[in-house]
Amino acid sequence: MATPSIKVGDEVPQGTFVYVPFTPELEDSSACGIPTKISTDAWKGKKVLLFAVPGAFTPSCHANHAPPYLAKVDELKAKGIDVIAVVSANDPFVLSGWSRILGFGDKILALSDPDTQWTSKLGLTVDLSGLGIGLGKRTTRFALVLDDLKVKYIGVESDPSQVTVSGVDAVLSAL
Repeated sequence: MATPSIKVGDEVPQGTFVYVPFTPELEDSSACGIPTKISTDAWKGKKVLLFAVPGAFTPSCHANHAPPYLAKVDELKAKGIDVIAVVSANDPFVLSGWSRILGFGDKILALSDPDTQWTSKLGLTVDLSGLGIGLGKRTTRFALVLDDLKVKYIGVESDPSQVTVSGVDAVLSAL
């Protein structure tokens, strides 16, 4: 299990993510899009929900973690969430493809945390090298709710293959 170095009440450290913003052109599966960067500074004064997955297209992430967030976007927005994003160590093109297959559109941002730079600052990484399938160091499975960059909720899975405290229902009950 990851040992978070951040707790409720803390301000998150500055970080920069890479992502491919959704555009109508991306509805064509052969389109790749153009990666751009977004900083945590963009979230000042906003209520942000981040959920993190060890890997796009992996079983728990693809079937159990991300789809329920998409299904409950309206409920999250009704509870005051301004920005919803999934964070992963995958590259921005993989995350863009995954988000298109899942149908995120412009409802959920798919943010790449290159080399787990930001999640390492939070103590929220997991080394999956021992699985022998090339995963290496990844973001662990967690959910964070930020309000003006301050942590209001943190749910970190003790087993990154499971979805409990990082799932949308746990987050909704905490809002």
